[in-house]
Formats: sequence, C-alpha cells, structure tokens
Amino acid sequence: MTGIAKTRTPIFKSALAALIVAAAAAAFWQSPARSAEDAVVIPPPAMDEKAASGSEKAIFAGGCFWGVQGVFQHVKGVTKAVSGYTGGAKDDAVYETVGSGRTGHAESVEITYDPSKVTYGQLLQVYFSVAHNPTQLNYQGPDSGTQYRSTIFAENSEQQKIAQSYIAQLDKAKVFPKPIVTTLETGKTFYPAEEYHQDFLTLNPTYPYIVYNDLPKVANLKSLFPALYSDKPVLVLAGKS
Repeated sequence: MTGIAKTRTPIFKSALAALIVAAAAAAFWQSPARSAEDAVVIPPPAMDEKAASGSEKAIFAGGCFWGVQGVFQHVKGVTKAVSGYTGGAKDDAVYETVGSGRTGHAESVEITYDPSKVTYGQLLQVYFSVAHNPTQLNYQGPDSGTQYRSTIFAENSEQQKIAQSYIAQLDKAKVFPKPIVTTLETGKTFYPAEEYHQDFLTLNPTYPYIVYNDLPKVANLKSLFPALYSDKPVLVLAGKS
C-alpha cells in the first residue's frame, strides 16, 4: 500500500510486516498528495437480483483494500468482508509480489452477504458511490498500479448482467464527470490477504492514510445510506487473541 504513515506503534505478527509498513510510510511522504475521494450521489440500479434467503458472495476491487473492506464491514446484511487478492495465480497472492503490479491480481474484498437484507445491486451502489472512484484507471487516491484497478469480479452470469447494466445506466446518466473505467472479470479465484491486512481500518483508526483516505468513506456511507449503515463493523479477526 503506498500511502500509509505511522502515527502510533502498530502490533504486527512479524518483522516483515513492520518493514512493509515502514517502506509504505516513506513512500507516502515522498509522493504528491491526492485528496480523499468524494462520494457521489447515484441512483439505485434499474436491474437487481431478487431478494432471497441464504448467503451469497461478491468480490470488488477499488484501490487499497483497507478502505473497501472498512466500508463494507459497516453495511447491514454483510456477514463477512475479507481483504485479499483476485485476478492472478495462487502462488502470486502475496502482498510483496502483488505490489509489483505484474501478477494480474488486484487488491480486492470478498463480501459474504444475506440477499434478503442487502442485494447485489445495493452493494454495487455503495461500491460506486462511496467505496471508491470508478473513473480512475489503475489508481485510487495515492495508490497507483494495476493492482489498484477498479474491477468487479462477477461470481456468476446474473452478477455480470447486473453490473454491466448498472455501469451503462450510470454512464448514460452522466453522474460522474468522466466515463466509468471499471472492468468486469469472471472465473477468477479470491485469495485472502495476510492477517495483518484484515480489519486494518478498525484496528488503525489514527493512521494518517486511514484518516485521510478511508474514514471519510465510512462517514459518507453513514450519511448517504443511513438505512444500510451499521455502526458496528463485522470483523474478520473478531474473537482472535
């Protein structure tokens, strides 16, 4: 993650994790600053899945997975949101390797949700409106590279059709100042990221990167989608020592 600045001593499982954060911190202060992305008020999708019982999954990539995960952990009906890598091979699903931008992977979040409480279309609305800026090609905020691309990894043909329809709808309505560059990829496997990346927004709320880039996204979720907002995040590491 380019763009992290250390403001308090974090607890990491390994010295390698600490070195990664230190290197990212240096990159943050040496890079031109870009402001946090503004939320955009957008209409709901004209096409959506039918409400059903059970559990479904959705995978979204939209820049640094810390913020994307943090947003969806506060969405009602989401039972789990895991940071990880999608788009490349299993052996390359390692933070340092993905950071090269040559693996095909994107930092992504796998969302498990109850479709009777929140639909795939509603998740897409949050994704496009507050979780990231879908008009930025291969970068988000201070982070650049194909690993930070805007991509929807459709789990099935229905998700693909809903996403395609919604992108066309939003582009036609010109709700964004530029065309949406979000790509659709299918048949890709999600690989969970290292434990120290999970719940990062909740565990590190005073990091300048989080304060500047990601906490505003959660605040926008609360403001623009009050019916979907849950004050208590669903954490991956809950109950772990």
